[in-house]
Amino acid sequence: MDTELTAKWYVVHTYSGYENKVAQNIEKVVENRKLQDTIQQVRVPVEIIEETDAAGKKKESESKLFPSYVLVKMVMTDESWYIVRNTRGVTGFVGPGSKPVPLSDKEVAALGVDVRKVQTSVSFKVGDEVTVSGGPFDGWVGTVKAINLDEQTVDIVVSMFGRETPATLPVSSVKPVED
Repeated sequence: MDTELTAKWYVVHTYSGYENKVAQNIEKVVENRKLQDTIQQVRVPVEIIEETDAAGKKKESESKLFPSYVLVKMVMTDESWYIVRNTRGVTGFVGPGSKPVPLSDKEVAALGVDVRKVQTSVSFKVGDEVTVSGGPFDGWVGTVKAINLDEQTVDIVVSMFGRETPATLPVSSVKPVED
């Protein structure tokens, strides 16, 4: 396959807050003009941030990884360049002058274009006392020893019958002790 006709990822700069609108507009033009072979994918890289409040309720919110940028996988032709460049809200491609520079495969992998990352924040920290809800330790109070947000777990120590018993529990099953 000719390298000129291979779809590559390009970074498009947009006005702040226009990322989703730009992505929708590009996708609409691609659909209307049947250009799926030329402009193959449009992505606004986001991460889902999961927060647990003091009451133990979970709340998810979406956060853009790269505000004011949209990633487009396309075969660079005069027509595809024109369509993307003249989409309302687009200020230009990332690259020197008017020549867009494609991302390398390594850069695309590092961006995790097709992967959504999950972050969690919790309302307690190491050393805090927490109440366990659910499971064999339901209602027990323990002390937080470690928090692993990647695995969504918390290590606590519960004092049972004068002995300290360690337990690893899901973050969602503990909440701070209310004063």
